[in-house]
This record gives sequence, C-alpha cells and structure tokens, in this order.
Amino acid sequence: MTAKDGETATLACDDLDDEGAATATFEGARVHVACALPGERVRATVTHVSSHRPEAWARLDEIEAPSPDRRAPACPAYGSCGGCVLQHLDVAAQRAWKEARVRRALVAHPVLAGVAVAPAVASPKDLGYRNRSKLVASGARGRLVLGAFAPRSHAVVDLTGCRIAEPPLDDVATALRAAADAAGVAPHDELTRVGDLRHVVLRANAEGQVHAILVTARAEVTGLDALVDALRTARPEVVGVVQNVNSSRGNVIFGHETRALAGVGTLEDRVGDVKLRLSPGAFFQANRDVAALAYAAIARAVDAHPGEAVVDAYGGVGGIALTLAQASGDRLDVLGIEEHAAATADATASAALNGITRARFVTGDVATCLRDVARADAVVLNPPRKGCDPAVLTEVARLRPRTIAYLSCDPDTLARDLAALVERGFAVEGVVPLDMMPHTPHVEALAILRR
Repeated sequence: MTAKDGETATLACDDLDDEGAATATFEGARVHVACALPGERVRATVTHVSSHRPEAWARLDEIEAPSPDRRAPACPAYGSCGGCVLQHLDVAAQRAWKEARVRRALVAHPVLAGVAVAPAVASPKDLGYRNRSKLVASGARGRLVLGAFAPRSHAVVDLTGCRIAEPPLDDVATALRAAADAAGVAPHDELTRVGDLRHVVLRANAEGQVHAILVTARAEVTGLDALVDALRTARPEVVGVVQNVNSSRGNVIFGHETRALAGVGTLEDRVGDVKLRLSPGAFFQANRDVAALAYAAIARAVDAHPGEAVVDAYGGVGGIALTLAQASGDRLDVLGIEEHAAATADATASAALNGITRARFVTGDVATCLRDVARADAVVLNPPRKGCDPAVLTEVARLRPRTIAYLSCDPDTLARDLAALVERGFAVEGVVPLDMMPHTPHVEALAILRR
C-alpha cells in the first residue's frame, strides 16, 4: 500500500527534514508535514505523493499530542512566508537538531568516522538578528505590500512585523510603503508588466544605519524622487538610497544598472573589530554577531605568525581575511580570492579603512587563482552552498598548508569536501555548528583540519 492524495491520517512524527518539516512513516511512504515537530502525534491530509519514490507531503490539520519543545511563533507571517519555519521549535532544540544534522552528514563518509562535533554555538540574539531584508513589491487593496513569495507560489506574503530582521528594518519598510503610496510609485506586475517597483532591499549596520536599494523595472520612474525624500524625512537612519534597474523577466532581484539617488552609495559595517565597506549587492553574513564569533574562531585556529602566508578562498568582501590580518598586527601576508569583482573592490576598500597594507585581493576563478599561489601556511575555505570545486581541493592539497579552516553553509557538501581532504593527507580536528540563522533550518559549520 501507499499514501494517496487527499487521504487523512494520524502520524507519529519522528524527525525533521532538511527543510524543517516534520517527517513520519505512513503506508510505506516517508511523509513530510510542515509546522509539525518530532515527538508529536498529528492529523494531516496528504497533498502530494511522489511518483518517483516512496515519499509524500501532507498538510497539518490538528496536533493531537504536542511536543514539549513547541513554542508560540513570534512573527505574524509564520506559516505563510516560508522563511523562518522553525519558530514553533524551542531554540535549544533547534540547535540540537542542527548538531545532529551535521553528524548525519559526516557519518555518511567512513573516513570521517569519529570526527568530533561540538555543541552548536548559539546566536547572541534569537530574534532581530538579520541585517538584510529582501522584499518583493506587490499590491493589495490599492496599497503597496512588501513581503516574500509564499512557498512554491508567486503569491506575496506581507512581512510587516517581521521579528527576524534587525529592528530598524521593519520600521523603514513601513515608512517606505507609505512613501511609495503617497508618491504614486506602484508595484510592478510581472504578468502585465505594469508598475515600476519590483523589490526593496534594506541593509542595516551595527550602528543602526540603513541603506535602501529600490529595484525598478525601468530607469525613469515618476514619483521616485518624492518617495526618497519622504522616506529619508520619516526615517533619518536611512543614510543612502540607490536605484537598481532590472527590466528582465523572472525572479532574479538585481539588474546590471545601479545609481545613487540620495546619501551614500555604500554602507560601512563592522564585524568584530573589522570595518567593512558593503556595496549595494554585496553578500555579507546575515547575522554579524555569529559571523564575528566564526571569524574569531578561525583566527584562533589558524594562529598565524608574522611573516606567514594565508589564503582566503571564496573571500567575499574580505571579512575573514581582514580579521586574520588585523589579528597579526598587519604582519601577515593575506591573499583573498573572490570571483565577483564588486566584492573584491569592497574588500580592497575595507583594507584601507582598517589601515591594513599586507592583505591583497584578486578577482577570478578560485582554482585558477590558486594555481598561481606558491605558498600558503594556512588556507580558509568559505564556499557557497555547492561546496568547493574538486580542482580547488586539488590546489589546496598541493599547497600543503599546516591548517585549513572550512566555513560551510551546507553540511552535506562540507562532509563531501572534508572526506576528499582527509584522503589527501589532512586530519579533521573537529567541527563546530554555528546557529547563524535561528528559526531556520540553515546550518552553518566550521571545520578545522591539520596536515
């Protein structure tokens, strides 16, 4: 037998999947139930059955026996926005699940048997930690809505009152909605191609200053100047507003044309004691407090000495490289490699902000740039979710660094790459999960390897 669409069942949930939904076994299928928790008995209705494997998805109808770890969600949009899907789970239980998630990824590789996984590092803030809000512009009942696409949908969920974003961001978004409505700047409709405003991206720094990016479907937008003036009058913490033009179809946020409308064109932030310049589209860790903890842990593990050489691969805007350089008193040769030119420019500018002279940054494919490196006493890897290209691991092994620090945002690709490095003569000293994004199933982890 197998589960059927529309079938209602009582399920005993036993785990969470990688997306944060509870799982249970029913009629020979693994069933995923969003908003349920391990240890709960629930009534649910099957909404989709896979035609490829014994797997199904169900809608939660009733919680017959709740978990003692169940908590009241903080956000009004919980359950519909699809972002922070673990708000109903106690944060300590979230961290325990993230530790188990890392262990599960490691044990899939026999060469990693016995690798120690430390308790997950807690975020100093469970709410109000996210320093960037990426909002979709839509319309409802004649007013602008700024929100997020509902899961597997183009329906936009209003994110007014979001508790995950740093406190200035929701207030700025509320003021921006009012300013846009008053100025007559309408949201863009992707089907009719009518309207102008597509996305709003807000970034806050450690001092509470905010930078706003208005993504529009065309360059000339009637009422845009009035919107900007009203926004900056209502919210003085908005230190800069830029316009990005994206006339393409689809859900890619940014286009290729950006211009400053008012105030500063970039935002200066701080992670630990390092100042960083962030251009409008720059990637930066969503939780600067946990990023600071991770970067400090990397600096301790690397323990670089004056005159040594360190490579920071996938270096982004230079946060890790500059933390290492600063920890050495600028007596360390640091090379940052990043494929995005704008990030390299930010890193170079940030080095100047911090008075660091011996850190340099290059733009290019990581593996290709590593081939030009003759020596590295330590290597830092901080790749995107897909992990390191095999050619990158080959080049790292060629350099034979005494220490590798690998900061990962995906346990499965981390485990895969650690196994490859072990086979090349490195030993994993340990792995530390970091709760970079509480209330989400996102798992960050730092692994330290020694030659």
